[in-house]
Amino acid sequence: MNNEDKVLALRQRRAKAYLGGGEKRIEDQHAKGKLTARERISRLLDPDSFEEFDMFVTHNCTNFGMEKQKFDGDGVVTGFGTIEGRIVYVFAQDFTVVGGSLSKAHADKICKVMDTAMKIGAPFIGLNDSGGARIQEGVDALAGYAEIFYRNVQASGVIPQISAILGPCAGGAVYSPAITDFIFMDKKNSYMFVTGPKVVKTVLNEVISTEDLGGAKVHAGKSGVAQFITENEEETIEMIRKLVTFLPANNMENPPTVVCTDPVDRYIEELNTFIPDNSNKPYDMYDIINSIVDDADFLEVSKAFAANIIVGFCRLNGNTVGIIANQPKVLAGVLDINASVKAARFVRFCDAFNIPLLVLEDVPGFLPGSNQEHNGIIRHGAKMLYAFAEATVPKVTVIIRKAYGGAYCVMNSRHMGADVVYCWPSAEIAVMGPSGAVEVVFKNEVSAAADPKAMMQEKEQEYRDKFANPYTAANNGYIDDIIEPRRTRFRLIRAFEMLATKKVLNPPRKHGNIPL
Repeated sequence: MNNEDKVLALRQRRAKAYLGGGEKRIEDQHAKGKLTARERISRLLDPDSFEEFDMFVTHNCTNFGMEKQKFDGDGVVTGFGTIEGRIVYVFAQDFTVVGGSLSKAHADKICKVMDTAMKIGAPFIGLNDSGGARIQEGVDALAGYAEIFYRNVQASGVIPQISAILGPCAGGAVYSPAITDFIFMDKKNSYMFVTGPKVVKTVLNEVISTEDLGGAKVHAGKSGVAQFITENEEETIEMIRKLVTFLPANNMENPPTVVCTDPVDRYIEELNTFIPDNSNKPYDMYDIINSIVDDADFLEVSKAFAANIIVGFCRLNGNTVGIIANQPKVLAGVLDINASVKAARFVRFCDAFNIPLLVLEDVPGFLPGSNQEHNGIIRHGAKMLYAFAEATVPKVTVIIRKAYGGAYCVMNSRHMGADVVYCWPSAEIAVMGPSGAVEVVFKNEVSAAADPKAMMQEKEQEYRDKFANPYTAANNGYIDDIIEPRRTRFRLIRAFEMLATKKVLNPPRKHGNIPL
């Protein structure tokens, strides 16, 4: 065979590898409304930027006739490319090859790109579509999963890790995405569970559908496993591309800066009268967020989970900022178990990747009740407290309205290490709300009064004048300024510019012991 024939043979083998499990299986994939592995990568990365690794890798298994089922690539496509010109590493499992099941060779390919991403310092993106461990390989397949898990942990906090669930993800396969920073699921074809419906029925005699057990809505809204839920694969891929634009390549870099066309000194006049006069009346925190960030562009994280707290990414004057905000429209913005865990995880991600934190606070306290107490609100609430106290990135808090009790402390107060704390004139900073405080402090006076109701109102106003305002905290130096709401955007941008060179080091230690 001469060189020309060798080149032709290479082209033919490469063309066959591109087809994965063959045209029939590709048609089946499309019939399910799913893209192939290479189609997904092509849409995720910038045009013509993908460089593939290990196209001709095959498994070495001879059990149960597997020697007759060999495909170049062995069910996963790996390599690197760019998103908006920035390098990322990627794998995409190919369901057309043995159901995308993971063999040792398949796992070794994934580990190789993970190792390279760590060396280079670039984000790692996994597009999951797999039937799980390849049963025919037994413990070798399990060893492959464990090696991936180990690398996920080593990469945590070093490079951003993003997982998309674009088909089945079951058994041990779920734990690699669970360790990564963000999980995307689409409503049509995504599901995750440790054990499937058949096993659940056998063991527990519980009949449940795949969707109800581990579908996208379950994990985005109930379990909190998935941070993003989309309508289809195309939207998933577009959202991954958008997310990457907010993030640094690794923990040694700052997030990318973009050109800002939204005026820094844009005043928002409507904010001066935005907060209701009745402090018990709700409003929509999204209106405040969208009005102050660049071009009303806010990428929310975990939107469907614990909606009483809002977290996500924005830009202020072109610079990435992570927002944590109470939502008065949902449970009055109270902190509960799910909200605490959601916020703590987001804060720790931002701190790991040098993303400044902005807290917009309107919190009446922690959710009371035996359900919360028995399920560990103390332990879970402490996670949020721990995350803010541990974070060394620039931290700015704006108290919009209520800041009551322990929740005031936890929501990035000055005493927890906030660098700048601003208040709106509507701020109420106190141990508890006026009505509850009067029942404790003035209980005897109210009960002995000729008109208890009038006395209650009088004492509530007395308490409100003394504590339910920002001036007592300002007198004690606990806040830096009481600002006009309309100037919030300008003041925040100036604050973060001032904090850009902040340097703080936590005490030397192997790691802290967060109350997991």
